[in-house]
Amino acid sequence: MASVRKRTWTTPSGETKTAWVVDYTDSRGDRQRKHFPNEKAADAFRISIEGQIQAGIYRPDANKLTVKHACEAFLAHCEGRNQRDERMTRKMLVVYRGHIINHILHPENGVGAWKLSQLSARAIGEFRDRIRTAGVSVPTTRKVLSTLHGVLEFAISQDWVATNTARRIRVIGPRGEGSERIVPPSKEDIRSIIDAADEDLRLMLIFAASTGARAGEQWATRWRDVDLDKCELRISHRVDAYGEEGAPKSSAGVRTVPLSAQLVSALKACKVKSKFSKDEDLIFANRRGAHVGHDNFIKRQFLPLFDIGCRVKRFNWHGLRHFAISMWIEAGLTPKTVQTFAGHASLQVTMDRYGHLFPSDDHKRAMDGIAKQLFK
Repeated sequence: MASVRKRTWTTPSGETKTAWVVDYTDSRGDRQRKHFPNEKAADAFRISIEGQIQAGIYRPDANKLTVKHACEAFLAHCEGRNQRDERMTRKMLVVYRGHIINHILHPENGVGAWKLSQLSARAIGEFRDRIRTAGVSVPTTRKVLSTLHGVLEFAISQDWVATNTARRIRVIGPRGEGSERIVPPSKEDIRSIIDAADEDLRLMLIFAASTGARAGEQWATRWRDVDLDKCELRISHRVDAYGEEGAPKSSAGVRTVPLSAQLVSALKACKVKSKFSKDEDLIFANRRGAHVGHDNFIKRQFLPLFDIGCRVKRFNWHGLRHFAISMWIEAGLTPKTVQTFAGHASLQVTMDRYGHLFPSDDHKRAMDGIAKQLFK
């Protein structure tokens, strides 16, 4: 294990010096040595290091490497994954880099200069509080800590640290956070928007409001993904802001959604007129047959609908997805079916967001029965 010994030596100038040395062998079998000014400090370190080695949590690099070094190595790792197409999109890489440069390595509020061994749960909590005090929002702070968590997980994989001290750090939001319920656009609003759109835009709106596809999923849909005979849509890809296609947000995002006869009829008519009608062609392509640029599309085509006499309160494109899911619920689909068609990772996500939209007649009858028993 570790041993403590006193060392005395003479400097070139003839001065005699004394120090206490701790010699130990780390978990990799490498000999290590650390000097201390007195026996008490050396013995305290010996006890600590023996405990860490015995517990299997000692990592010599933690005392040498900084958080900045770990962040840079993590980004290099992510860049490699992106190049090898290993579930790392360019957008994710840009987000990680932004969190690291703007927050984690911030010269005043960040922790970049800290050694990995110094990054305790308390240190991360204080980092969280500093960026919140600096004006960073609750959602962004949570994302920054999630990125730091990823950096430390990478550090664990490199044997630089043994534990992820960011694992249980929470960001407390304001009172009532999360209590706001999703309110989808009304049928009248959707009808007004569709009526105000031209033929091509009308099909895009109807598709989104019927299938519940996310924007990136809709813009990545090709003719081969639609079975016009079985009236089914197979969602298996999405496109990001850089025009790069990849898998949906989660494995649950790969799904089959039934299509109405009206939507199938409209898609058939569109395919006949479109110059991009091959199986590999995008259904909703730009003039060059490439992916629709979502931001430009919203600014130039979708938002102007609210300004051309359509007296509807503005909602964002994702509101069409909320509308589709609300219609499934109104039609009596079970929560599990709604989860499947929506591509949610879990039923909990579906119920947290849309649970208030499910009919509550059974709940009311139960309460009436309880009341009759108690208050006769």
